[in-house]
Amino acid sequence: MEKEKMKETTSRRGFLKKAAVAAGAAGAATIGFPQVSRAQTTVLKMQGSWGAKDVFNEFAEDYIKRVNEMAGGRLKIDYLVGGSVVHPFQVQDAVHGGQLDGAHTVTVYWYGKHKAASLFGTGPVFGFNANEGLGWIHNGGGRELFNELLTDIMKLNIVSFFAMPMPTQPLGWFKKPVRSMADLKGLKYRTVGLAADLMQAMGLAVAQLPGGEIVPAMERGVIDAFEFNNPTSDRRFGAQDVAKNYMLGSYHQATEYFEIMFNKAKFTALPKEQQAILQYGAEAVSSANEWKGMDYYSKDLQELITKDKVNVLRTPKSVFDAQIKAWDGLIEVLGKDPFMKKVMDSQKAWVKRVVYYGMLNAADYRVAYEHHFAKLPL
Repeated sequence: MEKEKMKETTSRRGFLKKAAVAAGAAGAATIGFPQVSRAQTTVLKMQGSWGAKDVFNEFAEDYIKRVNEMAGGRLKIDYLVGGSVVHPFQVQDAVHGGQLDGAHTVTVYWYGKHKAASLFGTGPVFGFNANEGLGWIHNGGGRELFNELLTDIMKLNIVSFFAMPMPTQPLGWFKKPVRSMADLKGLKYRTVGLAADLMQAMGLAVAQLPGGEIVPAMERGVIDAFEFNNPTSDRRFGAQDVAKNYMLGSYHQATEYFEIMFNKAKFTALPKEQQAILQYGAEAVSSANEWKGMDYYSKDLQELITKDKVNVLRTPKSVFDAQIKAWDGLIEVLGKDPFMKKVMDSQKAWVKRVVYYGMLNAADYRVAYEHHFAKLPL
């Protein structure tokens, strides 16, 4: 018994001695190796495409917060609101040219350079929602196609990540309720991206404006109606002060996501762990933004109804039908471009498999909702 105890004690001492030697060696190695990437702080200058009051600005700040906290002082993003350095629609040029290190925006804001940009956010409605669209980007070939657009086709010095599956965007704000497709004909309407082409094909006159310019344009009579994105953004910039009819539901922009872009040369010069923080920070904030949006958007919709006395209505079926037909015409035109056809074919292959499973398996949430609450006005 004594011998066994002595053996155990000797064994433990030997283990502790080896551990101490190993720890000392590791410490010496740490002191001897010049940890340059950890000793210096890299600061990236990023501008958003959003005004200070817009909830999208808060969503951008959520990303900044995650990156800065995960980086532990070795990497820091300084964030500027839209217009601080360049116009909200010009952030891509500034990031490509190096005037900005990064930007928080949406692809539809630069679709004028290549219409394929809108396919990575606000493209044709094939049946997938924004979360399923992000699935396509991450696992269905979308990311590779987007990189092909940026690098091979447009020759841009940019690397981008996507975040936040946005809910369907409302048809928007009108001075009179929209009872049928006929009520839209001839209206001067604000939207952006391929939605502009869609609405023009439906007989509307379209103005493409950033969020901060919408209400002044409505007040001056430059536009008759508009959409932006969601009840919170709309309420914060005062949509309810210039129109009282809010039409929910539309095919014009059924999906969208933020594009978080960086100057590629600046990004690739960063240590690998910092590149990973920028990339995976976008994935982390994607969920955080979505959950916050659920809370904010639903609360603001109720306040638009109860406090601001807004007439909230569901977009009539005749408008949805007209939009689907207009999309068919646009898809045919867009498909003449080989790259755009390749992107849409990739999306349709994803939708056919993924959405088939999702819709076939999904519970009928509307029945359950109406069982416990009021019948929905649909």
